[in-house]
Amino acid sequence: MYRTIATLALGATLLFGANKAVDQAKSLMKEKKYEEAVAVLEPAAKAAPKDVAVKNAMVEALLGNADSYMYNDKLPPFRKYPAALKAYRRVLEFDKTNQKAKDNVSTIEGIYKSMGRPIPQ
Repeated sequence: MYRTIATLALGATLLFGANKAVDQAKSLMKEKKYEEAVAVLEPAAKAAPKDVAVKNAMVEALLGNADSYMYNDKLPPFRKYPAALKAYRRVLEFDKTNQKAKDNVSTIEGIYKSMGRPIPQ
């Protein structure tokens, strides 16, 4: 019985911690601080890998981060494409079916192929 109570207490702590991380990350995303949001969510994602709210927030933060590189006209292509590609691939680690990430990975890889350059890993 004590073991069950301890397990429930640990689960509640992880759940509340995850929810706090999600709330904090959403606040950061409103300020377009996507990298900071990802950093806040990573421990929660490791602690509660099946938590849907954490997973969804992580996907949103990673997509925002990737888009902030992909669509930043101030960055030269050799800076923005590798960073965006890495972030879109991370999105797919959390959501294998994310069509936007798939499409953008394909687009960036196509750009590298068309230039005859190796695709960044």
